Amino acid sequence: MNFDLRNLQLFVRVAELGAIGKAGAEFTLSSTNASQRIQALEVDLDVKLLNRTTRSVSLTPDGEVFLEHARRILDDVEEARTVLSYKAKSVSGRLRVTASASFGRSHIVPYVPEFLREHPDLTLDLNLTDAVVDIVHQGYDLAFRIGDLAPSSLLAQKIDDNPSVLVASPDYLARSGHLLAPDDLKDHACIPFGDVRTWRLVSADGAIHDIGISGPVSVNLGNAVSEWVKAGVGIGHASLWHCGADLKSGALVRVLSDFQIFQDSKIWAVRPSGRLMHARVKAFLDFMRVKIVETNKAEYGYLLKS
Repeated sequence: MNFDLRNLQLFVRVAELGAIGKAGAEFTLSSTNASQRIQALEVDLDVKLLNRTTRSVSLTPDGEVFLEHARRILDDVEEARTVLSYKAKSVSGRLRVTASASFGRSHIVPYVPEFLREHPDLTLDLNLTDAVVDIVHQGYDLAFRIGDLAPSSLLAQKIDDNPSVLVASPDYLARSGHLLAPDDLKDHACIPFGDVRTWRLVSADGAIHDIGISGPVSVNLGNAVSEWVKAGVGIGHASLWHCGADLKSGALVRVLSDFQIFQDSKIWAVRPSGRLMHARVKAFLDFMRVKIVETNKAEYGYLLKS
């Protein structure tokens, strides 16, 4: 039995998306052509793989069984390509990556030209957004995420720590007064990130302080927090990679520096489970891991030494 690998790839995406048209579009196929390819696969196997309705498709029992085999076949092919690619020291194909806008601009975008020079046969599709991206449903190979990861089937690798601090502008503190204890935050304008309305601090003796915060504005973009803090709007909770340069220049100063943020978050690389790591994904991940760590050291390494 001879399988068309593209038909197998299409079938897997149809199963993941629940729609032949959407899956076909990823392969530059019309809905009709995509349906014909799935039908050809069913003829080859002599089984019905999909239950079709006017609005969606779902796997038949045989389709559920074959899905795992199809993934295994594609993984085996990709593993062979990976071995051969590394022997040739070259990777190719299309790579789809997503990351938050702020992090992507500072930690990924500057190094993309160098990566593409090293891998001229590779095409990179980089999506920078602060919206939540379903990387499986939307077909991404890799995502960089910051903070706590929600339980999921995604495979995660830690890239680096993500230490954070409380910061304010000298002008704001001159107008509103300096803080001596965590409870003082209740009397200050604070800039929440997203829906977070509690900051958890830890004192030198290990005591935990949960402080409810409020302020005139909240936002889900780290760059906006930094800009508003520098403008004197209030106190912000910022990752060191975000504010390290401003702390070094004096545009920002640490607030409550005797206290630590409880459980600093991490920088993660996540990818879909159930498949081997493609050579192009591994090449990009290995390259960017080094660049991200180097960027963080340059941005705030001096603060960790003090």
